[in-house]
Amino acid sequence: MDSDTNHKHYILHKPYGYLSQFINNQTKRKNKKLLGELYHFTEGTMAIGRLDETSEGLLLLTTNGKISTHITSSKVEKEYYVMVDGIITQDTINKLKNGIEISVNSKPYITKPCQVFSVEDISKYPIADRFVRDERHGPTSWISITITEGKFRQVRKMTAAVGFPTLRLVRVRIGNRKLNLPVGKVIETRLIGNL
Repeated sequence: MDSDTNHKHYILHKPYGYLSQFINNQTKRKNKKLLGELYHFTEGTMAIGRLDETSEGLLLLTTNGKISTHITSSKVEKEYYVMVDGIITQDTINKLKNGIEISVNSKPYITKPCQVFSVEDISKYPIADRFVRDERHGPTSWISITITEGKFRQVRKMTAAVGFPTLRLVRVRIGNRKLNLPVGKVIETRLIGNL
């Protein structure tokens, strides 16, 4: 999918603590950090597939709604590195791979089969060395989860459903585009084909 030359596209390594939006209309969120504080984006720029305030990593932005629709569709994979509470087992990883029941809009939903594996070394990507909790509160482990759907807080719900709550969530890949920027860095780019 070739991008229209009149449109602008950006890649961002979203830091922890930022909302994936530019305007804050909610009084209760008036002190929240917004993406516009990181870079001077072209008017009309939208985040493609938001990351919530406590999530980090690769975020694509565009002024082209067609590209946004394509990337958020089930045709494009999204990979996340997830730090979970406890040492996750292969049996639990297999449950996640095969699809598990979570709640979506207060109704039961079975997630689609996906790719999941343990990650021993996270240095492949520029993930911030951020304090999460003291080691005395128990061990943690990292897994990779690659999905093609994007239900609200899906990855967090998936790990919680198997007894391993998410402590950190970092999106490291969208399609062929990998996280390769320092935290908070933004670059303008061209989105072509499958990214």
